Parts: sequence; structure tokens; C-alpha cells
Amino acid sequence: MDTKLLELLVCPITKGPLEFDQTRQELISRSARLAYPVRDGIAVLLEEEARVLTDTELGL
Repeated sequence: MDTKLLELLVCPITKGPLEFDQTRQELISRSARLAYPVRDGIAVLLEEEARVLTDTELGL
């Protein structure tokens, strides 16, 4: 994921920053506790496509 693009993208729910998880190909929103998939290099920033993050995944 291009770092310049990542700086521009925000969580559609909280408008907070996103982190890219290269291993899982997901954009992580810690504030929303959601992981948005990246498919074929395209971020799918839809709440219904996101998965909920566990406390363990968030490091809590």
C-alpha cells in the first residue's frame, strides 16, 4: 500500500487514521475496532465488509 495514499485514507466511521497490515492485507481502524479488507490492491472501506477486531489483535 502506498504510504502517501495511506496518509489520505481515514476510517469511514470514525474519520480516524488507518494502519496497513501487510500480512493480512487489511486496513486497521483502532478507534472503530474494525479491519477493512484490501482486495487486489483496492481498499474496501465498507462497514459491512469489515471484520471486528478482538482485544488480542488490538494489543489490549
